Amino acid sequence: MTNKLGMNLLLWGVEMTDDIFPVLELIKETGYDAVEIPIMDINPKKWEKWSRKLEDLDLDCIVETINGPELNSIDANPEVRKAALQFNKGVLDCAEVLGTHLFIGPIHSALGVFSGNPANLKELAWAKDNLWHLSEYASKKKVTLGLEYLNRFESYLVSCTDETLDLINAVNHPNCKMMFDTFHANIEEKRLPDAIKKIGDKLVHVQLSENDRGTLGHGHVNFEEVISTLKEINYKGLISVEAFSQKLVAANIWRKMFDSEEQLTRDSFKYLKVLTR
Repeated sequence: MTNKLGMNLLLWGVEMTDDIFPVLELIKETGYDAVEIPIMDINPKKWEKWSRKLEDLDLDCIVETINGPELNSIDANPEVRKAALQFNKGVLDCAEVLGTHLFIGPIHSALGVFSGNPANLKELAWAKDNLWHLSEYASKKKVTLGLEYLNRFESYLVSCTDETLDLINAVNHPNCKMMFDTFHANIEEKRLPDAIKKIGDKLVHVQLSENDRGTLGHGHVNFEEVISTLKEINYKGLISVEAFSQKLVAANIWRKMFDSEEQLTRDSFKYLKVLTR
């Protein structure tokens, strides 16, 4: 495979300060081609220095974000839905500064917010409307959205491939597509290869995440069949390592799953290089 390989910076938490620059150097030195950058600060000026650093290191990037309760695109309050759209447009402004063409994440709704019922037609309509307007804005920035579903314990609007594809088809915009995260798929799908094939040409990004969010190859996710299926469908996009530590409070990780961030970064890369050769 000739796919570029990436590393998600959420392993080091959500605060993206200049202190992360040595991490970028570690990621580049290890052999990765790109990083996934969480955008919580939507001031575009902040990311100009990051853009220069990435250029100096010859590292590509994609951006992602997490929408909390106050930025919920399916909230009954129209002001909250408006705030969600404006915030995500702000992420796209930062994406433009960073020179990326992909914005991923569960931006269809809010993390950890539940109604106690399945998604209803109003919520699906609100999500569709917000995502269409966001896709229109993304098209002006030459950015594609890669919608991510989360597992049933983190979100309820969409929590599997079928539901996410239904939402994407409802949005019906060329800049609204889908990403695939093995952590959530490992919980929600019957077979990961079948889900990947179903996404097909709508697949714009892949995150490989172990069942315990630790080092790739140290758990029970069958990455061999995932990579084999990506080869089968001729997937050309980025393949990233996504792992979390106790530094990411939202992930609810209470015990250490690996020796160090550097160990996880290096060992996951070695494992992935063997799989993708």
